[in-house]
Amino acid sequence: MVLAPDICSVPPDLFLPHLSRNRVIAELGADARNAGQRLIQTIPKYRDAAIYHQLYLPLNWCPDRFYPVLIEYAGNGPYQNEYGDHCSGLLEDSKLGYGISAGYDFIWLCLPYLNQLGTANVRRWWGDPPNYDPTRTLDYCQWAVDWVCQRYGGDPDCLIITGFSRGAIACNYLGLHNDRIAQLWRAFIVYSHYDGVVESWGYPAADCDSALQRLSRLGTRPQFICHEVVSQKKGKSGRIGLADTRDYLNRWAPQADLCFWETGFKNHNDGWVLRPSPARTALRTWLRSVVEDKSNAEG
Repeated sequence: MVLAPDICSVPPDLFLPHLSRNRVIAELGADARNAGQRLIQTIPKYRDAAIYHQLYLPLNWCPDRFYPVLIEYAGNGPYQNEYGDHCSGLLEDSKLGYGISAGYDFIWLCLPYLNQLGTANVRRWWGDPPNYDPTRTLDYCQWAVDWVCQRYGGDPDCLIITGFSRGAIACNYLGLHNDRIAQLWRAFIVYSHYDGVVESWGYPAADCDSALQRLSRLGTRPQFICHEVVSQKKGKSGRIGLADTRDYLNRWAPQADLCFWETGFKNHNDGWVLRPSPARTALRTWLRSVVEDKSNAEG
């Protein structure tokens, strides 16, 4: 059996920009000097908590324009596999938004999962074990998205939620958790895993019936669903692959607007978007059509 290539075999053509690790309260808007940097921020409502998110303004940002926003959730951590892939579980190590946009035309917002008290970021699921209550995480998402749209020119009608691994599950689990938050999103980019495909994952309401209730809130909005290359379905290899997610959705959401792609790499690693590949090209083309459809609808 021939395995898909390792991402290390393809040199990156993108590198994450400088991260300013000084946590600041996002009191005011930004200016062009902030463009092209990753900023660690906290919205004023949470100024007294050890909570933060990451904000990136595109290199072509200016204060008199509106920009679509890529809102990203990270994977569980710490994690490492046999291929050397690792995930810290920290939002500042996320890569999807930058790789998708190449640093232009999109605001990139990496959001935290919060503990039960809403006082700190967590690396595994959301809330605290064993209940993993997402309430505080959902609250922060609502506040932060509103803040970025009001202060930095985020387009509230062009919000795209994305995530890797835990974050891929979060696209539906958090993004479609209730009617209020579900209405935020224009589109979804889901990389490696999907809410409802595996009922034994450790978060609450991971069962199929609960996941389908969340999925019912998707409506006609598009999802780009991608996954590393897995040679067999979960029943034979023990690993979850794109075929498992496609089978699940073909059964339960056959009319949904879904686009499926394998990354072309064997790695469970969001670093694939920092490298050229047919999947990245397809993802960028798909996203451009999402944004253009929104613009055409307004025009």
